[in-house]
Amino acid sequence: MITRKFQDKHLSALGMGAMRLPVIDGDDAKVDTAAVEKMVDTAMAHGINYYDTAWGYHNGNSETALGKALAKHPRESFYLADKFPGYDLSNMPKVEEIFEEQLKKCSVDYFDFYLFHNVCEMNIDAYLDDAKYGIFSYLMEQKKKGRIRHLGFSAHGSYDIMKRFLDAYGNAMEFCQIQLNYLDYTFQDAKAKVDLLNEYHLPVWVMEPLRGGKLAKLPEEAAKQLTALRPDEKIPAWAFRFLQTIPGVTVTLSGMSNMEQLEENIATYETDRPLSAEEMNTLLAIADGMLGNTLPCTACRYCTSHCPKQLDIPMLLELYNEHSFTGGGFIAPMALMAQPKEKHPSACIGCKSCEKVCPQQIKISEAMSAFAAQLAQ
Repeated sequence: MITRKFQDKHLSALGMGAMRLPVIDGDDAKVDTAAVEKMVDTAMAHGINYYDTAWGYHNGNSETALGKALAKHPRESFYLADKFPGYDLSNMPKVEEIFEEQLKKCSVDYFDFYLFHNVCEMNIDAYLDDAKYGIFSYLMEQKKKGRIRHLGFSAHGSYDIMKRFLDAYGNAMEFCQIQLNYLDYTFQDAKAKVDLLNEYHLPVWVMEPLRGGKLAKLPEEAAKQLTALRPDEKIPAWAFRFLQTIPGVTVTLSGMSNMEQLEENIATYETDRPLSAEEMNTLLAIADGMLGNTLPCTACRYCTSHCPKQLDIPMLLELYNEHSFTGGGFIAPMALMAQPKEKHPSACIGCKSCEKVCPQQIKISEAMSAFAAQLAQ
């Protein structure tokens, strides 16, 4: 197993994420604890020493299942990460209550790594309001007590939101977890986020390396291109080789749902095989092809000055692209929670004033109507 140095520790480059554990009868709340224990035993035997869970995973049952599986192993043999669930604003006043309960659920006395969960447009103001909620102060106090060994944050928000968080708390952060893969390198501007973290000298933790499975299987022509370059490499492995190429990436978390996925990923991480320039260019070109049906907004903002409702059209089109490509998900609805209703896509009146000045000739009114309909579902 490849390892990466983090301060005085050597972390497995592949971490086991506990958001997609095996379940019983397809019920996300019913974690198959016996299967999880076998997977953790296998992971430990092959050198995986980093495990990541969260308050809301599997309807609150992930922490308990993972804690039980890890309890069979010496505490010093693994690193456990958990997160404060700020994705739900009702949790903001409950940091002490939730933290204490998390330790109990995970059957540990301390967390090796602890994160502000999902810093984004919807919760950034609350996270930064330490006078009201005291989340930062409380977590720093737990760090002083040794109940948190390393403090960081995860982010699904924009570059600007990450910058706000880093401007406020960056000196206290030790790592950051972002959605990074060869599709989102440009699609979600993950490259700029990596560059930002490198500026702050923060190592990068990766979530969604396979984009929820979308990168585990590619169109036939794309797969042929990659196979021609590396005949011995399986298609899912290319996503991990991409990450092995990105400066600053320390831990890559994969949410593995069965033993087959775990064993395949372990095999990939037995070797460090970063991409050549030719391979990287081919992979990014394939990503561009996958994004071919997304709207080509360049954020020139000509449209916004012609919108009678003063909608932030580039922002809405970016969210529309994400929501449409993903087939739903939480990112767009979560971002829109930070916007008043009169700034949502449903506020578009279809006047097409914006379309008259759009250099890309995007049918913006149709996109807003379609986006509003998607969100209503």
